[in-house]
Amino acid sequence: MPIAAVIFDAFGTLLQIGKGLSPYKNIIKLGIEQGRRPKASDVIDLLSKPMDLRQAADFYGIHVSSRYMYQLESDLQRELASIQAYPDGIAAVAGLKAFGLKVIVCSNLAQPYALPIERLYPELDGYVYSFSVGAIKPSFEIYDRAAQLAGASPREIWMIGDSERCDCAGPTEFGMHGHFLDRTGVTGYRSLDEFALAVLRAR
Repeated sequence: MPIAAVIFDAFGTLLQIGKGLSPYKNIIKLGIEQGRRPKASDVIDLLSKPMDLRQAADFYGIHVSSRYMYQLESDLQRELASIQAYPDGIAAVAGLKAFGLKVIVCSNLAQPYALPIERLYPELDGYVYSFSVGAIKPSFEIYDRAAQLAGASPREIWMIGDSERCDCAGPTEFGMHGHFLDRTGVTGYRSLDEFALAVLRAR
């Protein structure tokens, strides 16, 4: 089956966060300090709903003082500014697109983190985010949205990311060709250069 499209995970795959300040996680921690019991659905809610920091605090019923909210929002902006593209990500995307393949990003993330992706990778054929779909990987719903944007059947799509569950096993169960990126070189592909070359050889 010919390959029509490639789907990349975002963070840990195409991009890296240089200064991890975790402002959303700190809101949850503040809730714990206020006596709120964490729920198993907290992370799912955060990633599947389009919420900024203030909306997240309201959603969870957590009181955040104006001063601390200002700090959290400053932390978020510093974290977003620290995000950089992996050089092999830039090269892989450019190489695959040069050969006529569609390239999509598919990521679990909170809403503010979408902007750096589109700033650093502005020429992609589609952007699929958990907060806009209302579902997180490895839900088939998010893979289906990516396949629709690619205009290809799942079996015509290769996907790669740094989560074995979300970027390899999940897509494979959906019918795509899922692949694992392990930059440590222990298993899977060691780089996106290596992966892109495998795609081009297979097509």
